[in-house]
Amino acid sequence: MKKVISKPDKNKTRQKRHTRVRGKISGTAECPRLNVYRSNKNIYAQVIDDVAGVTLVSASTLDSEVSAGTKTAQASAVGELVAKRAADKGIKEVVFDRGGYLYHGRVQALAEAARENGLDF
Repeated sequence: MKKVISKPDKNKTRQKRHTRVRGKISGTAECPRLNVYRSNKNIYAQVIDDVAGVTLVSASTLDSEVSAGTKTAQASAVGELVAKRAADKGIKEVVFDRGGYLYHGRVQALAEAARENGLDF
């Protein structure tokens, strides 16, 4: 009888990392949390006040302001858009929550674009 070795589920391991990170960081009204979710096609960013349980600002590649291009270029546009929307609401400082993803590629592009457009983290 053969022993079946299954591959680890990447999303389950990501979710484990995410819950581990979420135990350490939390967003408040003064310093909300910038959360990133990355799917195969799109990337989403939300600025969240965890105390009140409210999403203050959000942006994604599904927004009409984000133009076509590579996924990394779209992630940069989402970072820029979420930073501008946060600035309109008077939010300058946030805590970055990478959602269990590596700080690399699209997640890094979104974070750097948000920093360049006025968000401090």
